[in-house]
Amino acid sequence: MNDLDCMARALSLASLGAGRTGDNPSVGCLIVKDGEVVGEGATAEGGRPHAEELALAQAGENAHGATAYVTLEPCAKRSTGARSCTDLLIQAGVARVVIAAGDPHPFAAGAGVERLRAVGVAVESGLFEAEARALNAGFFARWEAASN
Repeated sequence: MNDLDCMARALSLASLGAGRTGDNPSVGCLIVKDGEVVGEGATAEGGRPHAEELALAQAGENAHGATAYVTLEPCAKRSTGARSCTDLLIQAGVARVVIAAGDPHPFAAGAGVERLRAVGVAVESGLFEAEARALNAGFFARWEAASN
């Protein structure tokens, strides 16, 4: 699977939760290793668990060295005190994270990308950004307005 196909699948997963994730955005995550999908997830109803948590749990040890495709920048902090998605991706040993759109929420807002890069994870962003932003238009509008 190529990057376009993988992110398209992640967006498809994210669309399953649209309107059902409470205050959280609807996110999709695909974990791919050696061209094969080893885990996938979408933000659960009510907003938890997060997509990355579900996809990493499904991938298990196969996440080590894999690429994660995420429709929104992984959170760097959690309001519940649980481990952030950034921490979970690092702990799992993913080698690369491809992100559709940055997250304007204060619990991410570039911090997820910074932390991933700081430990040597390759990060790319912007693939299908417009589609990811459209899927969570209300979330983006709310948090971008709050940051101004």
